Amino acid sequence: MPTIYQWKGKNPKGRKVKGEIEAETLEHVKQNLKRRKITQSKIKKKPKDLFENIKFLQPKVKERDVIIFSRQFSTMIDAGLPLLQCIDILQSQQENPTFKKNLKKIKESVESGETFADALKRFPNVFNELFVNMVAAGEAGGILDVILKRLSSYMEKMAKLKRQVKGAMTYPIITIIIAVIVVAIILVFVIPVFAEMFSDFGASLPAPTLFVMALSNFAIDNIIYIIGGILAIAFLIKRTYASNKGRILMDDLFLRLPVIGILIRKVAVAKFTRTTSTMIASGVSLLETLDIVAKTSGNKIIEFAIQDVKTGISEGRSMSDPLLESGVFPSMVCSMIAVGESTGALDTMMEKIADFYDDEVDQSVKNLTDMIEPFMLVFLGVVVGGLVISMYLPIFSMAGAIQ
Repeated sequence: MPTIYQWKGKNPKGRKVKGEIEAETLEHVKQNLKRRKITQSKIKKKPKDLFENIKFLQPKVKERDVIIFSRQFSTMIDAGLPLLQCIDILQSQQENPTFKKNLKKIKESVESGETFADALKRFPNVFNELFVNMVAAGEAGGILDVILKRLSSYMEKMAKLKRQVKGAMTYPIITIIIAVIVVAIILVFVIPVFAEMFSDFGASLPAPTLFVMALSNFAIDNIIYIIGGILAIAFLIKRTYASNKGRILMDDLFLRLPVIGILIRKVAVAKFTRTTSTMIASGVSLLETLDIVAKTSGNKIIEFAIQDVKTGISEGRSMSDPLLESGVFPSMVCSMIAVGESTGALDTMMEKIADFYDDEVDQSVKNLTDMIEPFMLVFLGVVVGGLVISMYLPIFSMAGAIQ
């Protein structure tokens, strides 16, 4: 049975390198390193991972891992290396243990006679339907290197799009969480100290101070119920979003939001056009492309709109008309798609639309950040500042009376 060996050494240029090799014996490892002109300094058996059979403790395969894999695979296939050798090399160099095991199983499946696409299909959490279908098209057309290059470029652009949206959402969420924590600390720990001090004054307190003290008492007396209520609301939202009807309702609500909705639409258009362009250019049929794009849209309303487009095309209609009727996609996009259909250059036109909307998403994210920043500052100032001023009002009144 093959054993995994860890090695360290120097390459022909004198640089320190290290890696792992799966081999029958130590001698096989030495021969392998010698063929690669690596002077080994240390070779040892890889220690067993005590948690390797506990799935939830294993590291997940990140999108970045798949992007790098696609890029490197494309380069090696283009250089003329056999498919199995490419998988073997990438498996030996892979640092993520979960991905390494996946690649080992993929290699075994290909060795047993399966196609590369069928082997990838066994790992839907790593290689999605889009990836598998494009690889299948690449194998059938003998252009696997070109397809993998397109896939890596596509995934890099989609990853950039995700980062932009996450970046826009992270700032307000963190600010709100910090504000809630600060307000909770003031209400539960700070205001009771002031309340005890004011009880010895024997004078009437200003209305804002009385309101804040009452709010503090309510928070302290009902803190368990408040925390329970927040958790219950979070659970209810999650449960609602998990159901089909709830998901449709919430996705529709997100699209109708004033600023966020516009951003979601632009991201959806960029993703739809980029994915469709990449798949059509790779030789995947339009109906199959639309089916996959609909499933990976991330929004039920947009998914239904794309499914309507697919139905329309299967009935002999053009692609642009059902898109326009959906009300989800802007008329400019539909007009450009109509031109692409009439000129027979739909994939090129889709790519141009995707490039345009990538820039639009950039600008929308910047505008959203610029708008949220002052709003958050005002919110923090009013809430936290209001609490502090309310508790200092009696002290100001006393100072005025003394003078």
